Amino acid sequence: MVLLAALLLAVVPCMARAQEAAKASTVNDEALRLFDDAANKLVRLAEAIPAEKYTWRPGEGVRSVSEVFLHVAAGNYSIPRRLGTPPPEGFNPQGYDKSTTDKAKVIEALKQSTEHVRKAYAGVTDVEKTAPWFGGRQATMREMMFFIAIHGHEHLGQIIAYARMNGITPPWTEEAQQRQQQQPPAKRPQ
Repeated sequence: MVLLAALLLAVVPCMARAQEAAKASTVNDEALRLFDDAANKLVRLAEAIPAEKYTWRPGEGVRSVSEVFLHVAAGNYSIPRRLGTPPPEGFNPQGYDKSTTDKAKVIEALKQSTEHVRKAYAGVTDVEKTAPWFGGRQATMREMMFFIAIHGHEHLGQIIAYARMNGITPPWTEEAQQRQQQQPPAKRPQ
């Protein structure tokens, strides 16, 4: 009985802290966390892929490496308009994905468009508010925020496949493999 009481005294405060932390996380926080995961990995992979591979494409009629990255950047500038954050002055989505193959410019476009999305997310105060969405229907700000994050992850998967087809391992995978190699081997039970 004493053991059960001691266990409850230890567990109950931990549960309360976990519940409080869950309440503190907002839809904006969660959407931003998902967006940032894809955005940061996209930039890291853009930095890891050699400049001479930016024009590589897996087949005719399929986006090249630079076109995938710039397509994501164009979405990061265009979609937040529906959240109430217009794209930068002079931005034209038509042909944006074909505007350059210069690695430094592509990476800068990704980084700037990422900041644009972060600004848009910060400006959303009512996630239940609706606005026109694709297909002529209404969508909540929440749905749009998650869509932007999903769009980044969709093309992250695409560019990971491109990288691997070119013998490039994503940096975060290399890091995990290095950490695993540094760990001592587990002892086998005898």
